[in-house]
Amino acid sequence: MPPASALADDVPAPSIPIQINALQALCRQVFGFRLAMIALGAPFALARAEGQVGGWLVGGAVVFSFVGSYAMLRDWEVFGPLLIKYRTLMGVDVLFGSVLLLTASPDSALGYATVCTPLLAGLLYGWRGAGIFTAIQILLLAAAYTAWAQRMASPASTLLISGFCVAAGIIGVTLRNLMFRFGAATQALSEANARLAVTDAVEGERARLAREMHDSVAKTLHGVAMAAEGLAQSADRMDPLTVKHQAGMVARSARRAAAESREILSDLRRQADYDTGGVLVADELAARLADFGHRTGIATAFRVAGGTPLSPLGGSPSPALSPAPSPVPVTVPHAIARHLLTIATEAMENSHRHAHASRVTVECGLVDGVLRISVLDDGRGLPAGISLDDLRKAGHFGLVGMVERAAGIGARIRIGRGRSAGGTEVRLELPTAALVPAGATGSQPRQPLPALPPLPPLPPSTRRLTN
Repeated sequence: MPPASALADDVPAPSIPIQINALQALCRQVFGFRLAMIALGAPFALARAEGQVGGWLVGGAVVFSFVGSYAMLRDWEVFGPLLIKYRTLMGVDVLFGSVLLLTASPDSALGYATVCTPLLAGLLYGWRGAGIFTAIQILLLAAAYTAWAQRMASPASTLLISGFCVAAGIIGVTLRNLMFRFGAATQALSEANARLAVTDAVEGERARLAREMHDSVAKTLHGVAMAAEGLAQSADRMDPLTVKHQAGMVARSARRAAAESREILSDLRRQADYDTGGVLVADELAARLADFGHRTGIATAFRVAGGTPLSPLGGSPSPALSPAPSPVPVTVPHAIARHLLTIATEAMENSHRHAHASRVTVECGLVDGVLRISVLDDGRGLPAGISLDDLRKAGHFGLVGMVERAAGIGARIRIGRGRSAGGTEVRLELPTAALVPAGATGSQPRQPLPALPPLPPLPPSTRRLTN
């Protein structure tokens, strides 16, 4: 393919989360520079404000511009999606910035702060947004120069800043397209790695089953065969009590082999859908949660992503809780489902044994092309300063095993503060693209379920438990 021109059309915008992550560093640096320029130019604007009304107007513009830039710099993940979705917010910011520019003159530091607007518009909105906001900013610079023409030696600085605005808009769009191409390539690579991890997990599961069959069932059956053969050869020479004893041993060995076989096959046959070759994860999770509630007496609730609970969060667990199918059945290969269900079950047990929770909620669904499973409780939460290395040294392998299982299937696990005070949330995310064999065609895309509320930011003490 020929190299793309700098003035080529915008790269198709990916999903909002990818845009937020791709533009995070660049936008934060722009807002940091803008914050510094506002801090330097605000005294000039306040000193040149005339009258009480003018002072209040300029002061309000200073506060709004400064606080807005600081909020974007500090909490870009929270306010960035709003700025991308509602372009009028940028217009409101330009309006307050124009008040400062007209008051302080283009020769002040606020003149250079105007360059940030076309740059941000190019990063966030592409060519059209960059063109509109660049034109608006140049008109505001011209108006400010007209107002201050008698006190300014020449229009050279204003023309220079106007040229910077045009260049900043072009640079912003170029960086936007570059970062979006890089983000799309990174997402494709992540999905490919997750698909390879799933394939490796399936192969590892086959190897595990082969080992277990060899070490348990095969050896037991071999012992049964030898005992039965010996009994058949010497039965006519032994007394009845010895024959009865040997036959009992053969029967017990046979029953043990049958039990070992059932234990191995239960992972493959549990809630399996052989038409699609997978396990209905939502149904199995709801069944395990119901069993957990009956055994422990803890109030439980199962939610489809964005849905309503199937049992109340308060009071005693409902004995009528039964598996409720999700609106879009999520089928997962047996080997992968076994790891997902084991992690969720371990999280429930930890809520009972260690957190002493009174409520446990399980959420499952498709969110933006990702299979998400969350286990939330209202217990004591994780100890401060805990890490995986500390758990390994102390001989506590529950959380360690959960992280290792998630890494083994290419999933991402987050263990941290839950949505209730003091609670814990274990969130497991696996790209659905990893569940489709490479090169598979003809399958119809599924519509994602409504999105879950965002996970609260993890405290520093628990971020080390993120895989």
